[in-house]
Amino acid sequence: MVTSKMSSENTICYNSLVTRIDREKLNGHKSVVIWFTGLSGSGKSTIAHEVEKRLFGLGCRTFVFDGDNVRHGLCGDLDFTPKDRKENIRRIGEMVKLFLEAGMITLSAFISPYKADRSWLRELISPENFIEIYCRCPIEVCEKRDVKGLYAKARAGLIANYTGVSSPYEEPENSDVVIDTNLLSPEESVNIVLDYLINDKMIKF
Repeated sequence: MVTSKMSSENTICYNSLVTRIDREKLNGHKSVVIWFTGLSGSGKSTIAHEVEKRLFGLGCRTFVFDGDNVRHGLCGDLDFTPKDRKENIRRIGEMVKLFLEAGMITLSAFISPYKADRSWLRELISPENFIEIYCRCPIEVCEKRDVKGLYAKARAGLIANYTGVSSPYEEPENSDVVIDTNLLSPEESVNIVLDYLINDKMIKF
């Protein structure tokens, strides 16, 4: 499994006396990382939080990492340059890996625009524990949904490095699930995710 390069050679990883398998047995379900990617306004956060609500209602132990929320704390020192976007994803990747070991179903909603970063995530978490969901939506629809007016500010040159405008979004080619959020309702999108989890036996009810 991929790990970040250590700055110190004097740190030793301690193995917990309670294993991931132990935690999964207690929880009654497998742990997994569900990673939502897509343009701003594509519906990532809406779907992630609705999926979490449904899973929580079924007795699952869940947590959502939302891109905006994380930048208020853990990644509050980062901006949106390519270098800082990469670091943002690295930090979140290491965090969700810990939540995986804790037996949680982790839902992460991040634009994560670069293919290399998403590939790194899949390797870090391991393919059998990582589900990539592409919330596909035309940028013109995303702009119409943008109640904050961020796209307009970006097009006016008031926001730098804005994905889809002045910074690229590299479209996924091999996502586990693709949801055309401009064609489906949030409820239909949520059902697609839940059906995948159940049919793929990630979660058993």
